[in-house]
Amino acid sequence: MIILSILIPAALALGLIGLLAFLWALRSGQFDDLEGAAERILLPDNYITDNSSDLKK
Repeated sequence: MIILSILIPAALALGLIGLLAFLWALRSGQFDDLEGAAERILLPDNYITDNSSDLKK
């Protein structure tokens, strides 16, 4: 029974950490362009766009 007093707060703490990580990712714009990465994989390596021109130089 003592193990439940350890596991329940641990599970709640891990859930809270996961929720905070998700909210941080949401606010920092990690989910803004979901189609961009899927389309970039199909482009040739030497294709330069306005957003990635600094990276290709």
